[in-house]
Amino acid sequence: MSRPADNRRFFALLLLGSTFLGSVGQLLFKMGVDSAGLHQLLLHVALGVAAYGVATLVYLYILGRSHLSWAYGFVGFSYIFTTVLALLALGETVSPMRWIGVLVIALGTALIGLS
Repeated sequence: MSRPADNRRFFALLLLGSTFLGSVGQLLFKMGVDSAGLHQLLLHVALGVAAYGVATLVYLYILGRSHLSWAYGFVGFSYIFTTVLALLALGETVSPMRWIGVLVIALGTALIGLS
């Protein structure tokens, strides 16, 4: 039988994956609305909805097995993932002040995850 700490690590990894998929969904939505044609818009939005769907199913699984106050804290990672994806995939400029905000969110999210 697994120990609660082992489950918590596993759940944390699942939550990171779920949060990352949610950020990918946001990226796909942005790519869709910026696309030139209806076909590309529909494709990107459909893929974004699929990413969100999988992320939601994973999140629901975790909610049934952990505390909401702990699991919800991982949502903070979405700011980090989305900022990095926007920078890398879309070439968006990220100001130093925004990076400071992302760092503060990362520290807070890490503290919640460790509690």
